[in-house]
Amino acid sequence: MSAANSANTPELMDEDEPFFSNLDILLFSLIAGLLVYWLVFRKKVEPIPEFKKLDAQTTRETSFIDKMKKTGKNIVVFYGSQTGTAEEFSNRLSKDAHRYGMKGMSADPEEYDMSELSRLPEIENSLAIFCMATYGEGDPTDNSQDFYDWLQEGDADFTGVKYTVFSLGNKTYEHYNAMGKYVDKRLAELGAQRIFDLGMGDDDGNLEEDFVSWREQFWPAVCEHFGVEATGEESSIRQYELKVHSDLNMNKIYTGEVGRLKSFENQKPPFDSKNPFLAPVSVNRKLNKAGDRHLMHLELDITGSKIRYESGDHVAVYPINDSVIVNRIGEVLGVDLDTVISLNNLDEESNKKHPFPCPSTYRTALTHYLDITNPPRTNVLYELAQYATEPKEQENMRKMASSSPEGKVRSPALLNILAILEDLPSLRPPIDHLCELLPRLQARYYSIASSSKVHPNSIHICAVVVEYETKTGRVNKGVTTNWLKSKMPTDNGHKATVPMYIRKSQFRLPFKSTNPVIMVGPGTGIAPFMGFVQERGWLKEQGKEVGETVLYYGCRHKNEDFLYQEELEEFEKTGVLTALNVAFSRDQAEKVYVQHLLKKSKEAVWRLVHTDNAHIYICGDARNMARDVQNAFYEIAEELGGLSRAQAVDYIKKLMTKGRYSQDVWS
Repeated sequence: MSAANSANTPELMDEDEPFFSNLDILLFSLIAGLLVYWLVFRKKVEPIPEFKKLDAQTTRETSFIDKMKKTGKNIVVFYGSQTGTAEEFSNRLSKDAHRYGMKGMSADPEEYDMSELSRLPEIENSLAIFCMATYGEGDPTDNSQDFYDWLQEGDADFTGVKYTVFSLGNKTYEHYNAMGKYVDKRLAELGAQRIFDLGMGDDDGNLEEDFVSWREQFWPAVCEHFGVEATGEESSIRQYELKVHSDLNMNKIYTGEVGRLKSFENQKPPFDSKNPFLAPVSVNRKLNKAGDRHLMHLELDITGSKIRYESGDHVAVYPINDSVIVNRIGEVLGVDLDTVISLNNLDEESNKKHPFPCPSTYRTALTHYLDITNPPRTNVLYELAQYATEPKEQENMRKMASSSPEGKVRSPALLNILAILEDLPSLRPPIDHLCELLPRLQARYYSIASSSKVHPNSIHICAVVVEYETKTGRVNKGVTTNWLKSKMPTDNGHKATVPMYIRKSQFRLPFKSTNPVIMVGPGTGIAPFMGFVQERGWLKEQGKEVGETVLYYGCRHKNEDFLYQEELEEFEKTGVLTALNVAFSRDQAEKVYVQHLLKKSKEAVWRLVHTDNAHIYICGDARNMARDVQNAFYEIAEELGGLSRAQAVDYIKKLMTKGRYSQDVWS
């Protein structure tokens, strides 16, 4: 009898007939077996992990207007900063506000919803200040890129918004202060009211001086506009309070990490500015054969890091300060540098809880986090002056901190903080206040001297060790290059490492390998072109058609500092380099530079540029070389293109716009 029939037939079963048929038992066993298997052997469903850190970031307050209202602030100072200077100026302006009965906050535009700027008039006597640095070829800094894009695309109404801009740039660059100028102009176009003229800081001159002069005129204008008066409070305002830790677990203390605690012990990709990779140094050799300078070639091993780079990119390196200077600061101030401390922001609402990773020791702070070798800025001198017990020394420091002609004369040109402490015996500031005031030690950038096509697991650096004597007879050493010089690969199990990450660049070989390239890079400006030439050689090996590859290189003496001579001559011999033109500036009575060689081969240069669509690349010194080379191209365009000077300038500008004239320069 089937199960279906039994369900529909109410008659009693025969006693000899089994209660379950064989099929029922089989089905029952199968179901029971599956149930047991599911209960015992099933893979437990993993709960979705809670990313608390991510939650913390996503719930972070993105409304600077709400934050200002909550904390009673009426001035917001936004900064677009690449190396930390604009951020430093922003902090100084926000601290200044209290002297005029106002309250300011410094803000990173990347962390806030900038469309809220239109709501600023909701706050009485409100003002937005922008400290904007220009980076590269007139570009915004990384942290102001989104704000810049939004300003370009947006059509916000900033009626009633009051603002001013201080821009940071360098006159030797083509697009001087482009970002500051753009923000100043664009805010006015969108209806905002400029209450003080655009400030222009020139890093080729004296950026600090430019800022102080602008600031001294800016605040009286603010007072006049809002009808407020200076409170007369000239006393130092502490932004952070000191907490000394006596029994903290060593695993909770920062020892030089930039972001995540113990990130140097437990390395996890992706690697970036907040999470650098500790790259072992595999090669460190001197490049020059003679002379009093030290030019070096380093190779960093990035095996297993998942780091990718392209020819023309930059490698950023986090240096550490000289332990001799660090120890001497501790001695002069009579401090135990191994004291574990935290500097905690007195403004609990601030996104910046500490001036550097805390808790840490004074030794770690002075070694890894603080800039102790550059001359201190005027605000640091001014705030430290109060600790000089000798009235004359205090007066001298205040004068050095002012923008008066006398202050400029007395200014401690090229004196670092240790030299100032040694020269002024009565100046003994509390070390925690000194640590609060000193700027952060910044990463240094180098053009990568290799191609990832040829060296996928290695990044090459070409650099000159900086060392010079000051007017006071002291020897100043470049922090990073002297530190790198000491980084020798070792075979005793302990490898020298360098914290690094990659910064992408627009300095790129042409998309079409058939396009000719003209590279001009004297001295260490050869770096990116070593990568370019390696890559063109690799393309040839792959059977690709490669256009002419022409290099103009310059150094002092052929037998002294002709960098990569053997490699370059080999590239020329094998045809990878179509032409290797080298200017030895001091090997003859009259100095010969790369621009002279360009003009010497002007017909070939003009043919490559005008007829063959060549891409031009310049790398090295911005102050003289890049300008002189550009002038050489103007002259060639005038002479062989039959153009007027104005037309020649316009011709080269058009090449820049098309991405056919690129510069990777520094001053």
